[in-house]
Amino acid sequence: MRTGWSGRGPGPGSGPGSGGGPGGGPGAPNGRGYGRRPRWHPGRGVRTVAGQVFVLQVGVVLLLVVAAVVALVLQSRYDSEREARNRSMAVAESFANAPGMVSALRGRDPSAVLQPLAERARKGSGVDFVVAMTPQGIRYTHPNPARIGKHFMGSIRPAAEGRTVQETFTGTLGLSVRSVVPVKDAQGKVVGLVAAGITIKKVSGAADHQLPLLFGAAAAAMAFATAGTALVSRRLRRQTHGLDPSEMTRMYEHHDAVLHSVREGVLIVGGDGRLVLANDEARRLFDLPPDAEGRLVSELGFDPHTAALLASGRPATDEVHTAGERLLSVSHRPTDRDGGPPGSVATLRDTTELRALSGKVDLARNRLKLLYDAGVSIGTTLDVVRTAQELAEYAVARFADYVSVDLVDSVLRGEEPPNGASGLSEHPDGVSGLTAPDAGSAPDAGSWATVAAADGGRTVLRRTALSGIRDDGPLYPLGMLIEFGPSAPQARGFRSGAVTVEPVLGDFGGWQEQDPEHARRIVDYGIHSMITVPLRARGVVLGVASFMRAEKPEPFEEDDVSLAEELVTRAAVSIDNARRYTREHTMAVTLQRSLLPRMLPEQNALDVAYRYLPAESGVGGDWFDVIPLPGARVALVVGDVVGHGLHAAATMGRLRTAVHNFSTLDLPPDEILSHLDDLIARIDQDEGPGGPNGDGSGGGGGSEGITGATCLYAIYDPVTRRCTMARAGHPPPALVRPDGSVEFLDLPAGPPLGLGGLPFETAELELPEGSHLVLYTDGLIEKRDRDIETGLEMLRGALAHPGRTPEDACTAVLDALLPDRPSDDIALIVARTRVLEPGLTADWEVPSDPAQVAEVRAAVARKLAEWDLGDVAFTTELILSELITNAIRYATGPIRVRLLCDRSLICEVFDTSSTSPHLRYAGTTDEGGRGLFLVSQFADRWGTRYTADGKVIWTEQALPLSKHGKPRP
Repeated sequence: MRTGWSGRGPGPGSGPGSGGGPGGGPGAPNGRGYGRRPRWHPGRGVRTVAGQVFVLQVGVVLLLVVAAVVALVLQSRYDSEREARNRSMAVAESFANAPGMVSALRGRDPSAVLQPLAERARKGSGVDFVVAMTPQGIRYTHPNPARIGKHFMGSIRPAAEGRTVQETFTGTLGLSVRSVVPVKDAQGKVVGLVAAGITIKKVSGAADHQLPLLFGAAAAAMAFATAGTALVSRRLRRQTHGLDPSEMTRMYEHHDAVLHSVREGVLIVGGDGRLVLANDEARRLFDLPPDAEGRLVSELGFDPHTAALLASGRPATDEVHTAGERLLSVSHRPTDRDGGPPGSVATLRDTTELRALSGKVDLARNRLKLLYDAGVSIGTTLDVVRTAQELAEYAVARFADYVSVDLVDSVLRGEEPPNGASGLSEHPDGVSGLTAPDAGSAPDAGSWATVAAADGGRTVLRRTALSGIRDDGPLYPLGMLIEFGPSAPQARGFRSGAVTVEPVLGDFGGWQEQDPEHARRIVDYGIHSMITVPLRARGVVLGVASFMRAEKPEPFEEDDVSLAEELVTRAAVSIDNARRYTREHTMAVTLQRSLLPRMLPEQNALDVAYRYLPAESGVGGDWFDVIPLPGARVALVVGDVVGHGLHAAATMGRLRTAVHNFSTLDLPPDEILSHLDDLIARIDQDEGPGGPNGDGSGGGGGSEGITGATCLYAIYDPVTRRCTMARAGHPPPALVRPDGSVEFLDLPAGPPLGLGGLPFETAELELPEGSHLVLYTDGLIEKRDRDIETGLEMLRGALAHPGRTPEDACTAVLDALLPDRPSDDIALIVARTRVLEPGLTADWEVPSDPAQVAEVRAAVARKLAEWDLGDVAFTTELILSELITNAIRYATGPIRVRLLCDRSLICEVFDTSSTSPHLRYAGTTDEGGRGLFLVSQFADRWGTRYTADGKVIWTEQALPLSKHGKPRP
């Protein structure tokens, strides 16, 4: 027997807000299965079901009472009128048939006889009038004597014809009920008429006397009916909890949706342990029979633990119970708390699919995290091999047990994989001896692979990366060139550009055909499943990555394939970026090294050692040079172009060439820096956005401008030990004196090159013999975590050791200051000063007299004989004669001649003139103009340089060879 809950109606514990769930809901505090009874509001009473039923019942009772009263009143009036008709008829017949009536009518004065009789009859019978009249209707009697003798008002024709008449007619006394009876003689002839009647007013008055009793009874009935209706309404209000119809409808709809639409089962159990309600989901989950409601829960085939929980009424939250092969999350609450009916309500959730989905979500989350971590861990450097190794190491233990990466050999050199080639133009001895593929396996023209049909479809790759959970795996070693046959997964994946999956390696015979013995070792080792994914970037296959499982018993599945593809796709982009960087870096390094000195020029003024270290992240614009100058002098140059890459290297080459060109003019350091400053300004103007080679209207190539350059230029003279220097925004040089003391020379700090507008200043100092002059770029002393002052002090400490050779000094400096991964180029020059021996120099003052030229020539001949250079005495005398004669003729002031015996014989003529001689061809008839021509013919080199006091014209002649084949002396 059910206790008032319907299988489809709203019931406790069902619907939103009913508290049917484990936590209840709005209107279900304390976990009860019932809605909270709403608080009563005066304006709300009529809207509730109980209020509406009460009003309806009161209206019906009132309508019934009113109808009954009206019916009784009408019935009373009807009865009174019928009584009046009967009475009037009886009075009229009695009066008409009274003895002596006929004789009185035929008498001389019927009114005198009948009037008194009629009045007594009227008064005695209770009628309102008794009228005797002639057959023609002339009255003989009337309550109002004034009406006697007048015509009767009403229908009398039927009565005159001998019939009785009853009617309601308005006469002299008003509306009345009347009866008209004929008076007949013995022969039946109508001799008169008698009419008797009662007025309606009198009839209504008789009925009105009954109204108080009737209304009293109606009021009593109304009171009793209202009281009963109020009792019914109150009970109904308790049963409906004061809800109005719309709320009940909404609640029903909500409860019905919850019970029969949601994917959550609901069971309601009564206090007697019988199932009261089960929604559709609960029936599906437990496979309940159609007649389950009303039966004991112990009889419905529930799991014993579930049945015990439902029968106990014990609160529970998200307990796991079984229903066949399903796992259910059960929440259970009693309904008898806070005055509810006895019983309990349980909600059920099928967590079987949820747990499966949760597992998939966890798997997807883990793989997303794996891919995110891969993006951080793979491609941390711009090195192809390191990036491939990062892919292999990352995938091991997270995804596979062994991972190998095989790349086309040209990729490792930064080159594009050859189109239509197997990846190798040669097969060195390192190629593994594998089975030769057949000729029919060549790819079609649209293949992704770079496999050469002419090479029989062979795919030759280099083992670039290898990682595994153990180191004893039977896999090809790193660095080996592997020739894969056409049936190998690596070759098939490389040719097709598609993923190749071998879930069970032991069942796949194609790859074993390549090297059966090696394949057997792999299978025996336990490697049972493999995925081969091509490394493809920008539509080009760079190689393949192979993922293998050995200790994980599960073979690779579709989800594993997608993960492998994602990993390899990310790694391929990084490998391709590293390849392109390698190519550009190699090009830049090649360009840079081609622009830097390949070897130092031979000279005797300085013992020079140098180091040049390019930045690890990119080629920069640091450069240096050692340039021999006339007069046994040597120029030391070091510079730095801001930036990295090909542009910086190219700019450095342009500046180095310009320095060489300006040095051939034998200009002082400040003038050379000024010329470089102008050159960079012109380059910026030409290559800027608006220049002819920029992106502007010139329509050029759009190259970058020079963002900054520094330079230090020094000239050392071994004869005077004087060193002249100037710098443009460059770090100051260091001077290491013979005693080991280190000094950073305080040179005027000119602006960086390219700014323009400011002159450069020259500083000159005398250097002791054996001093070390150290020039460097800022990459040596600057570091992100170290300021320049600290770098300078570290450099001071590394140099403060007397007796070192320049090579030793370079090594010590780099050992002390070189960072692990240089972010900028480093150029370092250490030059130890030498002095030209006094015995290898000679000076003469020449008077401004042509006659003294002969004496100078004789002195020069003696000095050359002393130096054992008699072989060049004649040409030297001829050269000096021409130069001295020109100086006497065209110059003023003192004239000085100097001979230097260094790696060549140097003749110098000093004068105070600033005019430079020019070589020209003399005509056949010219008497002069042939002197410089003769000088240029006899000297190997000649030129002019300017000094603060004038100029120097110099020549160089090669020294004759000694008997050992070396120049003398």
